[in-house]
Amino acid sequence: MLSQAVGYAAAALGFMAVSPDRGALVREIAQACDIPPAYLSKIINQLARAGLVKTQRGVGGGAKLSREGADITLFDLCVALNDPAIQQRCMLGIADCTDERGCPAHEFNTERRSCLIRFLKETTVQDIGIYERNANGAKHPSRAAAG
Repeated sequence: MLSQAVGYAAAALGFMAVSPDRGALVREIAQACDIPPAYLSKIINQLARAGLVKTQRGVGGGAKLSREGADITLFDLCVALNDPAIQQRCMLGIADCTDERGCPAHEFNTERRSCLIRFLKETTVQDIGIYERNANGAKHPSRAAAG
């Protein structure tokens, strides 16, 4: 399971990926995605330091994706937010579990982790945004503007 921070980041960047102007104030994103604004602000700052979003203060400011939503993956978010799900570690917590000396769960965990990493690298924030827009219909600003 991914951390709450990655989940919030995926929702927020997904929202930005499908929004008409591709950017918004953090408080607007937080409200639209039902995320605590202060927590989202911290997440956006981390993503800005990682180069995934651009932020600007003042009039006309806000947060924007640094590149197209189709080019930002869930794996990128996991790396930027240091999510434990992508860290290579023993499922049972055995310190010396390696490919050379694997624990009883090593093969299973290695296969499961490979599947997860592949999914994270193939799924983009645009995919998340499109899903949310379609699931929420008119509640989503970009859907309401289109409809």
